[in-house]
Amino acid sequence: MKKQNGMMLLLAAVAVICLGVAVWALFFREETVLAPDQAPPAETQAETIPGDDTDNKMEKPEGGSSVSLTFAKEVTIDLSEKTADLLFANPGKSNQDMVLQIIIQDAVMVQSGTLKPGNQVTTLTLLDGAAKRLTEGIYEGKFNVLYYDPVTGAKAVVNTEIPIEITVIK
Repeated sequence: MKKQNGMMLLLAAVAVICLGVAVWALFFREETVLAPDQAPPAETQAETIPGDDTDNKMEKPEGGSSVSLTFAKEVTIDLSEKTADLLFANPGKSNQDMVLQIIIQDAVMVQSGTLKPGNQVTTLTLLDGAAKRLTEGIYEGKFNVLYYDPVTGAKAVVNTEIPIEITVIK
C-alpha cells in the first residue's frame, strides 16, 4: 500500500511539473524573430546613399557573392519614439541585398526590410514589444546582417555579426 501511495505521489508531482512547463511555454517564453528564407519587402525607411556609385560592382566569384558594408558601431534606441538611430549602408558596389537585425542579449529588437545595393538606413522602427523589454542604459549588442540573392530573393548560407554599443534613452 505504501508503494502505491509513493508512486501516486510521484506521478502527481510529475504531472504538476509538466503542467508548469506547458504554462510557461504558452504564456511566458520569449518570442524569437526568425530570419526569413526569402527576402522581405524593401525597407521603407531606406534612402539612397549620396554620391554612391552603383555602376561599379565588385567582382562576383563563380557561385559566390561579394558585399561591402558601411556602418557605425554606435546605435541609440529611443524608447519614447520606439526607434533606433544608426548608420548602416549597403554600398552600390555590393552584389547582394541585405536585411539588418539589431540584437541585444540574443533577442532581436529591430529587423529591417531588404536593403538594396546603394541604399542606407539611419532610423529603423523597433519590433512590437521590444521597447517593453529595455530600460535606459548602455548595452552590448550586435548587428546581424543577412544576405539575399537580388534575383531569386533566396537567403545566403552565411551572415555577418558585428559587435556594437547600444545606448537606450527614454
